[in-house]
Amino acid sequence: MQYLSTRDSNLRVSASEAIVRGLAPQSGLFVPESFPKADLEGWKHLSYPELAQKVLEGFLTDYSVDFLKKATETTYGNAFEGKAGRTVKVHDGLYALELWHGPTCAFKDYALQLMPKLLVEAKRNLQRTETTRILVATSGDTGKAALAGYAGLQGIEIAVFYPNAGTSEIQRLQMVTQTGENVRVYAVEGNFDDAQTGVKRVFADTEVAAELEERKIRLSSANSINWGRLVPQIVYYFYAYFRLAEQGSVAWGAPVDFCVPTGNFGDILAGYYAQQMGLPVGKLVCASNKNNVLTDFIRTGTYDARRTFHKTTSPSMDILISSNLERLLYHVSGSSDQVANWMRELSEHGMYTVDPKTLQAIQKDFAAGFAEDEAGAEEIRARYEQDGYLCDTHTAVAFRVAETCRTTAPMVVLSTASPFKFPRDVLAALGAEVPAGDFAAMKALTDKTGEPAPRNLRVLDQLPVRFSDVIAPSEIRAAALR
Repeated sequence: MQYLSTRDSNLRVSASEAIVRGLAPQSGLFVPESFPKADLEGWKHLSYPELAQKVLEGFLTDYSVDFLKKATETTYGNAFEGKAGRTVKVHDGLYALELWHGPTCAFKDYALQLMPKLLVEAKRNLQRTETTRILVATSGDTGKAALAGYAGLQGIEIAVFYPNAGTSEIQRLQMVTQTGENVRVYAVEGNFDDAQTGVKRVFADTEVAAELEERKIRLSSANSINWGRLVPQIVYYFYAYFRLAEQGSVAWGAPVDFCVPTGNFGDILAGYYAQQMGLPVGKLVCASNKNNVLTDFIRTGTYDARRTFHKTTSPSMDILISSNLERLLYHVSGSSDQVANWMRELSEHGMYTVDPKTLQAIQKDFAAGFAEDEAGAEEIRARYEQDGYLCDTHTAVAFRVAETCRTTAPMVVLSTASPFKFPRDVLAALGAEVPAGDFAAMKALTDKTGEPAPRNLRVLDQLPVRFSDVIAPSEIRAAALR
């Protein structure tokens, strides 16, 4: 399997090269040249680690089968407490794929517990001995998951950039208390888009690359712009479908719809890849919060980032530039030149409009909607009072949007974070008195619902803060060179 760039389809690299590089030249993203065919009958009874191995074998063809077997076994075992890919019924026809039972209580663990192993092995495959410096822009969850995955690894350094005052207090503490001599964390004045744009500029800066090369350092990424971040997320779509079929909730071969709370478009794109491999996916429903640039795009074909940025109670979705949409545009248009033009228009003018054929192809597989904070809060309360199901603010947005996009197919909502990562907002939604601090709120949420808070969240306020730097977006370049 070879990988090409969304902005230059003449470029061809191996999976190992794509994962080590992270970003293609001219800020393109690596995409697979084709989609391996899934063996649905052969895979349907596999355990989560076994299924992950099979999916990865189709895409990472220059990795040994023995390595993939060991990597998936060690990743998806104890770290997920036996709940990898757990899918639960909320009410008739509606299900939650709970992706937050990993070490950092967010869906990013599925990729970022495995990706470090993929990167180290890729360097071995390519006989690369330089230090890899990973730059990560995060809207909240990716940062901690990446830090946890890469901390302490030989030959790896990682710097995380998050929007100052743009995450929950628990998300911030997860990052700034991270241990490890090879990690750095920076708060960036502005929003996630400022951080992500700054990091992308560093990757495109030839002077930075040359200076680091002299020091035997090369840059890479752990954001979902890196193929190694995206490919592990394909697995849980298959696993959820197999469990529904096993339970008799869907007839074998009949479609299932998935609703995904969406920011950078990576998680929902993994569902599209599963569909392209042959999984019976009906609609992929893109759920946004008040920053609804994706909703408007999927409905109209115009991507317009020239709008007010809103801080919401679902901060991991507070994004106006959704990087992975570029991959979808390449797959449906088939033209790297056209994608490069659209991305140039976005960079220079803040917007672009796709042609009718491309929009029609997107709308064939995708639907979209958005829910503001008030609607999300109503959904948290409704799901708890009517179904006994407790969810976080991001999942609540998806539940609300899912109801507006229901078909006759079963609907699976991707539940992307523990409700205890956002305890004050969840408590407020339930109509309870909200303490001033997140940790008191965690206890109050447990008292009200009987649900225990994950231990690795409860102890955060007892850990020493290691990182307190606040920098301007223009200083990301200098931080990347330190």
